[in-house]
Amino acid sequence: MTPRVFIDGAHGTTGLEIRDRLADRRDIALVVLDEAQRRDPAAREHAVRDADFAILCLPDDAARETVALAGDAPVRFIDASTAHRTDPAWTYGFPELSPGQREAIAAARMVSNPGCYPTGFLALVRPLVEAGLIDPAIPLTVNATSGYSGGGKTMIADFENGAEATAFRAYAMGLEHKHVAEMQAHAGLAHAPLFAPAVARTYRGMVVEVPLTGAPPIATLYGALHTYFAGAALIHVVEADPAEPVRIEENADSDRMTLRIFGNDARKQARLVATLDNLGKGAAGAAVQSLNIMAGLDETAGLRL
Repeated sequence: MTPRVFIDGAHGTTGLEIRDRLADRRDIALVVLDEAQRRDPAAREHAVRDADFAILCLPDDAARETVALAGDAPVRFIDASTAHRTDPAWTYGFPELSPGQREAIAAARMVSNPGCYPTGFLALVRPLVEAGLIDPAIPLTVNATSGYSGGGKTMIADFENGAEATAFRAYAMGLEHKHVAEMQAHAGLAHAPLFAPAVARTYRGMVVEVPLTGAPPIATLYGALHTYFAGAALIHVVEADPAEPVRIEENADSDRMTLRIFGNDARKQARLVATLDNLGKGAAGAAVQSLNIMAGLDETAGLRL
């Protein structure tokens, strides 16, 4: 039977990206509500309860409400909000994160989609913690810049109608951000990382960087990441060329992520760098990847490789 998929919040930025990846596929049946129906609570409830999979592209409280709305219906959830990313009752939707994670996603009823910034951070840090190359008790810093589409419709409008004139804007200056708990929990760190996010005047794309002092040799760090992600279709570990700049748009409009290690062995300093699309592997691409795994389909079906 062709699985029925309902995107609750299909007209938001992430919802539209997911819908684009599913629109032409014949191995799923996309349940679509028209303008009047999507504002009708009864129609939404019916769509959720009647679906095999519901992808939630909603604010946190609305996502929780939709899960409650499903009641005892056997629908399986993929939640793109931040509501359940550290909830032990939900499976974290990052199949490459650790051995067995893909199998856990395949068997799960409730999967939480990773955040865009944590996706880059965790891909860089979790394997090195597992390998004993990063001490989980050492406080880490993560610097990251996203395209403005990561801020949703209001930020998109501000950048595109001239209300926001800057080329680069740092934010979360109070050192509070909803992604910090997710980063700490899934990297297995003793301390919350110091997170310094920013937004740049480009629609999509992301650079995430973790600097290390007292770092192991660069070849050792590279080797650990390369081995960890060997065979991963969407995560590419490449040898860094210090003469080549890292561009935020490198993986824009794709569902790939690229990891590099730069450094100076004499000073024992390293820069761990990930590039990805905040709307791709950082959001919609990750949700579709989890959907494919949960439905027993080709993991990369519909994705932009």
